[in-house]
Amino acid sequence: MLLCPLTWSFPVFIHQALSKMASEVSKMSDWALGSSGAAIDVQRSSETFKCRQNLRCSIVAWLFLTKPDAILEPDMSPGNCWPLQGNQGQVVIRLTALVHLTAVTMQHIYKEVSPSGTVISAPRDVAVFGLDVDGEEEVLLLTFTYNVTKEAIQTFPLKTAPFPRAFSCVKFLVKSNWGNPEFTCIYRVRVHGLRAREGGS
Repeated sequence: MLLCPLTWSFPVFIHQALSKMASEVSKMSDWALGSSGAAIDVQRSSETFKCRQNLRCSIVAWLFLTKPDAILEPDMSPGNCWPLQGNQGQVVIRLTALVHLTAVTMQHIYKEVSPSGTVISAPRDVAVFGLDVDGEEEVLLLTFTYNVTKEAIQTFPLKTAPFPRAFSCVKFLVKSNWGNPEFTCIYRVRVHGLRAREGGS
């Protein structure tokens, strides 16, 4: 009987913590929001996870029938992530404007609400690049480690912010995840910064 109050209060605690963090992050502009016009450059992004090795793997693949666009939307329902093939990969996002970046945010779910009971598919080491429209040149903006033992929403500022050069596309390069060799699940990313002036760069 003593466990009942804890059982019911823990999800509330998670909800409150997420609400507070989301409120703080929402005060910053998000140039990678799908509903505002941001989009995934599929040609320059990794393939979506596909698995037909066995029944278990097929079920996992069926649970994650989401497209890369899912990472640009606020729906953080458990399982509503984009699984890229393997423990490394990349996604290129066309931003809603030409932007001088200041920071990026990555969000995953807590282990307690994960469909698998783990978060080993979460991204770990990530590098972020600024790209021009045709993608001929890439500029490394920052590297960071998403720590699954910390808050679900984690913001990583650039050392030089706002970055002097403005970009219309951003690439998130996942160098490793937290142990899943089959796929890496990205729930949501946000790109923060200042819109470039017309005629500027």
